[in-house]
Formats: sequence, structure tokens, C-alpha cells
Amino acid sequence: MANPKFNSKSPTIKRILREASELSNSPSADYQAAPASDADLFDWHFTIRGPPNSSFGKGIYHGRIVLPPTYPLRPPSFRFLTPSGRFEVNREICLSISGHHEETWQPAWGVRTALVALRAFMETDAKGQLGGLECPVKERERMAEASSLWRCASCGKSNVDIMKECAEAVKEKGEEKEVVVPSDLKMGWKDEMNSVETKHPAAEGRNIKILRSKEVEEAELAEGFVRTTGNDGPSDYPAARPAQGVTQPTGSATARVQPVITQRIQPQMAQRSNDGVPIWIDRMIAAICVLLVAMVLKVLLGF
Repeated sequence: MANPKFNSKSPTIKRILREASELSNSPSADYQAAPASDADLFDWHFTIRGPPNSSFGKGIYHGRIVLPPTYPLRPPSFRFLTPSGRFEVNREICLSISGHHEETWQPAWGVRTALVALRAFMETDAKGQLGGLECPVKERERMAEASSLWRCASCGKSNVDIMKECAEAVKEKGEEKEVVVPSDLKMGWKDEMNSVETKHPAAEGRNIKILRSKEVEEAELAEGFVRTTGNDGPSDYPAARPAQGVTQPTGSATARVQPVITQRIQPQMAQRSNDGVPIWIDRMIAAICVLLVAMVLKVLLGF
């Protein structure tokens, strides 16, 4: 599935390839998801069965997943392409949104967890949410009956054909993987999130920064890459201390020369402008500009 144009060392690409491989090697008879093509790993399609013992129970629904460039730090977006009577067709919805704040998304959840949650959320009421639909039970059942033969123009397969392939893969692989929806995973609507003003008082700025740092750390943990020191501040580890019982050199040549070097370098480093250019270069440029202006005035005034 890897494509030469993708950076295989990127944590985002590694995560996407890992999830695609895991979904393929551990299939489910109730849902399926994979990149729509090798040309774009951020554009996925999914197919899910409706939750049993509901008006969607006989339905099979197809949709699209768009992974953000910063995945898994930000949640994927989902939209249904098959009419369901619960969600508007081709209207984006978002998972893992608590109170319309993406900060509740956990990078460890992934596409599989979101699909299982989305399937369970189909039985909830729209409650006037943007993009949600309130349809009579009979109408939803009619749509569920017709959904099996719905065919995606991009995938080229009907919903029932995709689910048959999933069922055969489950039989071939053996036991199906069970996924439990986290209790704190909730659903919100992207349209509502964009319309709600997000307020972050200055006093909360430091907490927001810490939260983002935690998300980055969780993503790196998922990829097996963890920073031991931060880029924005000192290391979390204490400074090294001399070993007890070991005499430290005090009169060596290195000990005598080091303070002299430090004293000479530090003033030079301090004499820099805001953009990192040494002060003497700025002064030389200013002097040249003054001379050029003087020469132009001399020519114009006829001196």
C-alpha cells in the first residue's frame, strides 16, 4: 500500500499504514474501512452494518473518512454517502467531541474505535443537531432495506458485496476482534463547532499548551517514538551531578581556559539584533546607506 511519494518515516503516515494493515488483518463482519486508493492515504471509505434490533438493523451504509494532515493529533471526519434517515448525505460529522471541543479526542482511539462508536450512535436522537435527521421509523426501515444494493461510484462495489467480502475474511482469519467504545467518546457536529465561539482566557494559556504537548506525546507513544527532552523548554530530567567520592579537577588547563572562552563568546553572542544578525553588520549597512544618500544629494544639488 505504501507509495513512493509518501514519507514512510512520517509518524502520521506510519500511523495510517499501521491502522490500514490492522483493519485488514483483523476484519469485522460489521464494518470495514480502508484508503480509497493508494494515491491518497488520507481519503478513506467505510462500510458498516446498522446496529441490530433497531430501525437500521437491516441496513448497510457506506461513507467517507477524511484524515487530517496532523492525524492522529486531530480526529478524522466522517460523512455518510448512503441515505440512512439518521444523518444527512454527504454532511460532515465528528466523533470524540465533548462539548464541541476537539481536545477530548484521544490519538489512541483510531479509525476502528470511531467506526464502532459511529455505529452505536446511529440509534441516538438527532435532538436538533445540525446535519441530524428526524425520520419516521418506517422511512428508516425502507432506507435500510434499499441500502444493501447501494453502490459507491468510487469503490465500484455494492454495500452487500463489501460486507460479504468482510464476512469471508472473518471466517478465514478466525475470531473477530471485539472493540469496546470508550465511555468518554462522544459525538458533536463540525458545523456547530465552527459556529460556537471558543474562549481561552489568558490564564488558561499554559494549560492549553500542556494539553497539546500531552497529545503530541501520546501520538509519539503510539508510533514508538518518544522525545526525552522538550523543544520549548528544559529537559524533564534533573541536571547531571558529580559522582560522590570522585575528586573534580580544579587546576587543569581546561578549567583555566574555559572561563576565558566563555567571557569572550558571551558578549559577542549578546551583540545581535532581533533577527540574529550581528550588530556590527547592521551598523555597517546603515553607514553605507548614509554615504549613498549623501552622494545622491551631492549630485542633485550640484556640489
